[in-house]
Amino acid sequence: MKSVIALADRTALPALKLLAAVNVLFLISFAFMLTLATGKARGEIPDCTGVDMLAAIERDDPALLARIRTEAAATLNGDGLLWKLERAGQAPSFLFGTMHMTDPRVTSLTPAAEQAFESSRTVVIETTEILDPAKMLAGMMKNPELTMFTDGTTLMSLMSPEDANAVEKALDERGIPPATVAKMKPWMLTAMLALPACELARKAAGASVLDVKLAEDAKAAGKKLEGLETVADQLGAMASLPIDFHIRGLVDTLKLGDRADDMVETMVVLYQSGQTGMFWPLFRAVLPPGNEGEVGYAAFEETMVTARNRNMVAKAASILDEGDAFIAVGALHLPGPNGLVELLRKDGYTVSAVR
Repeated sequence: MKSVIALADRTALPALKLLAAVNVLFLISFAFMLTLATGKARGEIPDCTGVDMLAAIERDDPALLARIRTEAAATLNGDGLLWKLERAGQAPSFLFGTMHMTDPRVTSLTPAAEQAFESSRTVVIETTEILDPAKMLAGMMKNPELTMFTDGTTLMSLMSPEDANAVEKALDERGIPPATVAKMKPWMLTAMLALPACELARKAAGASVLDVKLAEDAKAAGKKLEGLETVADQLGAMASLPIDFHIRGLVDTLKLGDRADDMVETMVVLYQSGQTGMFWPLFRAVLPPGNEGEVGYAAFEETMVTARNRNMVAKAASILDEGDAFIAVGALHLPGPNGLVELLRKDGYTVSAVR
């Protein structure tokens, strides 16, 4: 079995953290749309081949695993996916962390989460626009510069010949003619190329990510459905980051090769156990200190996680006032001093983990 320590190469940081950004819902949604748009054939769903990195670390370097767990234990609100929100004068609500995947291990709710969902009157997801592909595409077309190069720029023109060749090869291997995506912003391709083949195949076959499944179940049950963001909000946040950052992430994702599948598998395993505080310590542990990419990712975390957390809490206020809400957002929005759990506590809620 390959050694997990091989992940600690100095080119891996952008790719590893973009893989962590699988919690950003619209990336995965657009990856699905991109797969369909290129006319990729729908065939038999391949087996998932990713390996749990934590199991490998435990075998090869138990001291490293101990350090990761120690750091994770110090992460505020880093253990638990389901949280009860209580405040005087309101019926209780629940906050639930999702992973935006179709993996059956992710889409099967625990009994506690199922009960909280069933008892809710209102279900809230990040954006309800993902339920309407036509509306989602319309939102993209209103601001094409957020997802496409609208001048003479092409994706390949921003890369070295070596990197451009690597991207073209990766696209060819996936049956995507490079010319069809030449004007797309790099983060859209990164999202698709970072996902395991089995995940893309399930999406192409019509499987729903957990958030969409919850929204569809809510509508079928006659529950009120709300969103905390719009596609334009999410697109604008991603597009605000420097293009060099996105290019580096795309190229380095390709350099990871099948190790990208290992990262996704590890995140699924951690998600199953509710160990949201383990994600960042794991990524930091397998990377060398002082990596220059950390500066860019500070901006990434501020823009794509922290700032969005503040906006989500503000948008959720009126919904929580009504009580009996089930708020489902990416699990990486929950932990830490700037996570939703702590922000809601500061907003006057008693927030407790539900096991």
